Amino acid sequence: MAYQLEEINRAVRQDKLGFMQACDAEYQKKVERAADLICENMKKSPVVLLSGPSGSGKTTTAYKIRAELERRGVGSYAISMDDYFIHRDPKTAPRTPDGEIDYESPEMMDLALLDRHFAQLTRGEEVLVPHFEFARQMRNDSKGRRIKLGKDEIAIFEGIHALNTKLTARHPHATRLYISARSNIMEGDVVRFKATWMRLTRRAVRDFNFRGTDIVGTLDMWANVRRGEKLYISPYKHTAHMLFDSALPYEVSVMACYARPLMAAVPQENQRRHELLELVRAFDSFETIEPGLVPKDSLLHEFIG
Repeated sequence: MAYQLEEINRAVRQDKLGFMQACDAEYQKKVERAADLICENMKKSPVVLLSGPSGSGKTTTAYKIRAELERRGVGSYAISMDDYFIHRDPKTAPRTPDGEIDYESPEMMDLALLDRHFAQLTRGEEVLVPHFEFARQMRNDSKGRRIKLGKDEIAIFEGIHALNTKLTARHPHATRLYISARSNIMEGDVVRFKATWMRLTRRAVRDFNFRGTDIVGTLDMWANVRRGEKLYISPYKHTAHMLFDSALPYEVSVMACYARPLMAAVPQENQRRHELLELVRAFDSFETIEPGLVPKDSLLHEFIG
């Protein structure tokens, strides 16, 4: 779907808090629909696979789905598929067209172990979920978690490759969810803010706030992130039982306060500066919302803190 700029600005001028609360209520309805789907499918499989590209809000959405399931008496374990990364020999690691190691590739993951764990959990057996230390680029199973699903319990595997058919083909009954910010913001028939810009903005603000990465660093990674999405993530989104749009109509009005100064600081020589200046100018079309007004349980806190 798409949102209309005029309607957003009118709502912000009239009642910022009420507008944000209404948007968050719509988002919560999607969370409840996802929980409905999981509950309906539990007898077939206790495994939930949650995928989506960078900046989609997977972590917060998974947490909210777990909270909704808990409210219904369904226990859950959240498992990051990042912990199934493996250290690959540089000689055999997959490569990007530029010759760099392709960290976006599913071949950087222990697909055989994931497949085995899906099957064992479904049978009610105990598994040792690994722990991958990215700083040392190695697995440390001494910090792993032992999990065994009891009655009315599920395991939510969250990661960009969760819907890859190399995993799902052998587990067709697992509940499959795909999450992304999918809605453009329009002015009539003209796109004023692209959904991909929302995700780039989320990523840039989060990288700056929590990962010590400036906008230039985010941009250096973004082209490869987008390449990985097109190759490894988007082709599988239509296999999902539910496509979850995490775009919030009010978020550009909030993010403008963070992103405008970040993106305006991009050096003249950066090859993506022209596109970013177009993005920065797009923020000027929006009424702003002070970040301090954002409800405490908003998805945006995953990115703004």
